[in-house]
Amino acid sequence: MKLNADVGEGTDNDESLFQWIDMANVACGAHAGGDEEMSRAVELAVSYGVAVGAHPGYPDRDNFGRRSMDLSTGEIVDLIIEQVEVLDKVCQIFGVRVDYIKPHGALYHDMMNRREVYEAILKATAQMSHSRALMIMARKDDQSDRELAMKYGVALLFEAFADRAYTAHGTLMERSEQGAVFSDTGAMVEQVLELKRQGYITSSCGEKITMTADSICVHGDNQAAVEAAKQVHIALRL
Repeated sequence: MKLNADVGEGTDNDESLFQWIDMANVACGAHAGGDEEMSRAVELAVSYGVAVGAHPGYPDRDNFGRRSMDLSTGEIVDLIIEQVEVLDKVCQIFGVRVDYIKPHGALYHDMMNRREVYEAILKATAQMSHSRALMIMARKDDQSDRELAMKYGVALLFEAFADRAYTAHGTLMERSEQGAVFSDTGAMVEQVLELKRQGYITSSCGEKITMTADSICVHGDNQAAVEAAKQVHIALRL
């Protein structure tokens, strides 16, 4: 499993994160970041040999892209393509391309909970001239996710989260709930090792949720992000 983190969102963690991660989810200017942040993130990715992924979100900087927006399928397709293309132009300056797409915040959760949003994002991904994978959340029952992606010819990357608590249904706890976001790196490493060795994650209610993941996410805006990335990086290589 590879380690991914969100970058280019205006935090001070980016450069310290890059020495530990394999995949960088770069904000595309809608929910956070801008031309300067994208250029810096891509430059660091090239320097550290890290894959570049687009991290498009709802155009809602006031709420950091964490509030759902009522957009049509066409509008979602357009915003995904526009944001990925903006980042890809920056990438080409540095001699690389956007390798994958991972939606941000509320757009990510809408993708996982609303089929029409997921399908719109698949449509956008399939329409791009350069082939890219779509990163979605690993969950116990992913057959319908896989089947719809196959319909559009889009490769999927499945991710699990090191720094987020899961519900008994295998979804992420709401950030507003107590204990939803881990600040203890030990808890993050424990969750990652459990998934790596046992093939499941234990929910906040004690349920064991079986899942298969290609990548582990540590959120770049988590205060413990850098130390967490370091420890998870080590754990994934044990």
